[in-house]
Amino acid sequence: MARRGTWAAAVRTPVGACSAVLLALVVALAALAPLLWGDGAAAIDTDAIGQGPSGAHPFGTDSLGRDLLLRTLVATRLSVGLAVLATAIGAGTGVVLGTLPSVLPRRVGRLLTAVVDIAVAFPGLLLALFLAVIFGVGTHGAVLAIGFAMAPAFARLVQTLSASVSGRDFVAAARIAGVGRIRLLARHVLPNIGEPLVVNATIGAGSALLAFAGLSFLGIGVQAPDYDWGRLLREGLDGIYVNPAAALAPAGAVVLAGLAFNLVGETVAAVVGIRTRVTRRGAPSAPAARPALAEHPADAVLVVENLRVAFPGPSGWTVPVRGVTFSVRAGEAIGVVGESGSGKSLTALAVSRLVEAPGVVTADRLEFAGKALADASDRDLGTALAMVFQDPMTSFNPARRVGGQLAEVSEQHHGLSRRQAFARAVDRLAAVRVPAAERRARQYPHEFSGGMRQRAMIGMGLMGRPKLIVADEPTTALDVTVQRQVLRLLARTREAEGAAILLISHDIAVVSQTCERMLVMYAGRIVEDLPTGSPARHPYTRALLATTVDLDTDRDQPLEVIPGRPPEPGQVPAGCAFAARCPLASERCRTEDPVLEPAGEGHRVACWHPQVTVLSGQSHEEGAA
Repeated sequence: MARRGTWAAAVRTPVGACSAVLLALVVALAALAPLLWGDGAAAIDTDAIGQGPSGAHPFGTDSLGRDLLLRTLVATRLSVGLAVLATAIGAGTGVVLGTLPSVLPRRVGRLLTAVVDIAVAFPGLLLALFLAVIFGVGTHGAVLAIGFAMAPAFARLVQTLSASVSGRDFVAAARIAGVGRIRLLARHVLPNIGEPLVVNATIGAGSALLAFAGLSFLGIGVQAPDYDWGRLLREGLDGIYVNPAAALAPAGAVVLAGLAFNLVGETVAAVVGIRTRVTRRGAPSAPAARPALAEHPADAVLVVENLRVAFPGPSGWTVPVRGVTFSVRAGEAIGVVGESGSGKSLTALAVSRLVEAPGVVTADRLEFAGKALADASDRDLGTALAMVFQDPMTSFNPARRVGGQLAEVSEQHHGLSRRQAFARAVDRLAAVRVPAAERRARQYPHEFSGGMRQRAMIGMGLMGRPKLIVADEPTTALDVTVQRQVLRLLARTREAEGAAILLISHDIAVVSQTCERMLVMYAGRIVEDLPTGSPARHPYTRALLATTVDLDTDRDQPLEVIPGRPPEPGQVPAGCAFAARCPLASERCRTEDPVLEPAGEGHRVACWHPQVTVLSGQSHEEGAA
């Protein structure tokens, strides 16, 4: 109902009303003119050859005495039909060319992209003239020439829009589920860029109409005995000094029809909008000084040793994640905390195999469920690794129903039929406490509240039998009540499924209440790995704890802050990255980077001057190392 109301409101605007009237007129003429006036337009009258405007012939007659107004009206069907056909060929070819680089091998894809870029550099009409020579003179050659001349612009548009959608969380979730590239494009990418493509195709039809009239005017388009507006315009110009009105009718028709297409395109754009957003990820950093090694438990479901994520930059390779080492035991809950830009989310993407080119992930050891992550199949990752993203709205494909998106996992990996997979999706939604699960499964993501979308995202992870759930700040966009519900749901899921949890968060209080262990990251490295509830030793961890606000915080005192800012990823200084903000920093801290070393049972810290702070807020000095 809302969409119908939007269209009704658009049609009531001056632009919308004009576009509706003009489009209705063009469609009516294309459908009815040949039936009503086809015989009259073809009738030859030797007594009225080359006459000027009169009551019987408002725009005069041609060299055979045929009425120019009737011929212009009858030519509407061929002129508009050929323009629409050329637009369809251009848009279809452009979609194929724009999506092929995502499916083809990288080198072939780059070559195809380069060819498209070169073609876009040429003016469309010149490219159409060049192709018309190749395809030959006539209607068929002109249609192919104009269609393929339009294709590069559509291909570039598809590439740009696809890139913006491919960075969304729901595409990453589908990739984790093992959805193939072609299916990913067809079901997740293209449906979300369809609206801007339709808008541009509608506007492009007006350009195609003008281009087709131009080719026919030059004599390489429609050939006798057929005729379109371009051919009529050429014939009218031959006698323009005798009868100027002869060229006016087809010229006016081209202008009005082209205006109709463009106004319709603007109206469609105003209603549906072009909903795209470009997301860029990755920032430079400095390389790690030395790898940090650790012993990993035998029952570890995830083993990460000296993980590095590198991206190319203008001055060479940069490394925003620098030698991260940790492990997650089966059924264990580990929290990763730190300020924005510390590398938390990039680490989660790396262990989920979601860092794409040009990013490069290297590690001395990177294993999931006892296998090297690089060798794990899509089926293994799709069923044993679940990803819960930060923004539940972008985690789902807005163009598909929630139940269908959950069911896709079982269709892809469990071999279930669509009906069986949907039934399992309903069951999983019910398991994560989504009320009226069967009805909700048939709804779209925008019909869910934020907390319900996050529950549904967890339900998607439970479509398989996850051994590890990676939750990347799953409560950031939620109010405190819903945050608590989601955290409880993760805890129940962990207990019921026996799944380990890797919880990424900037809120150290949330992690301390939910997880058994805590990894504190700063400037792309883990600076402390400690059991929750044990004394914190690193000054950065202690500073994070001091900034935590709870009900016992003295409201008469100013809030604690960490002075300064984290280093830019491409400008990590020598020595300890936290030294510039640390009150205990010495000359050794500024020149020598500390290594993550044992500091007690289950505790590791990378600091030359570790202290002790109990999580309750009480602290005492242990003495500088």
